[in-house]
Amino acid sequence: MRLDVKILRFNPEAEARPQWRAYTVEAQPTDRVLDVLHEVKWRHDGSLAFRRSCAHGICGSDAMMINGRNRLACKVLVRDLKPPIVVEPMRGFPVVKDLVVSMEGFFEKYRKIKPYLINDEPPPETERLQSPADREQFEDTSKCILCGACTTSCPSFWANSAYLGPAAIVQAHRFLMDSRDHGAAQRLPALNEASGVWRCRTIFNCTEACPRGINVTKAIGDVKKLLVNLFSRPRRNP
Repeated sequence: MRLDVKILRFNPEAEARPQWRAYTVEAQPTDRVLDVLHEVKWRHDGSLAFRRSCAHGICGSDAMMINGRNRLACKVLVRDLKPPIVVEPMRGFPVVKDLVVSMEGFFEKYRKIKPYLINDEPPPETERLQSPADREQFEDTSKCILCGACTTSCPSFWANSAYLGPAAIVQAHRFLMDSRDHGAAQRLPALNEASGVWRCRTIFNCTEACPRGINVTKAIGDVKKLLVNLFSRPRRNP
């Protein structure tokens, strides 16, 4: 089948503003949008820039806007889209070139919540054991692949780029809910800042955008509850 594709192109080093470019390519209904982009790059315009790696929905590198929604290009089939296919870079991140955006600010916020296990107890002779019930507490948020689709779909992030964003909060949730982790006191202050979880307006864009099916809005709500419970505890008199 012949397929019309519109791509928002932009090279900040050579152009003043983004421009739409149209292409007509040969494609199969079972092709993925990533295959379509390869067809454009390999047979029509080799200067097209986009990220991709595993091509199996695991690395998260090919997140972009496809027909108005944040998605992974390697997971969306041509037959599931109404033509023409319209592809843009994710919004809210600086464009490096075409569909490639800078993720530096995104990962700076990710590092801020200390995304690693914190436990200063002497290590056991074997692994730190955990019950299935305890593991279930963070099963959902452990699926995050840091693609950025949730964060750049968030109106609160569009309004204020200082907002930690859903992805960073999801990663915080993954460790806060881990029974082996003792780092809550180090993470919660950053989450309780003006740019932390309280900027979430529970719009659910993040949950709809997540290609891994994570209930992002619920995870943010769980972190809010932790903060409320922490700061609402009665203080003991000295």
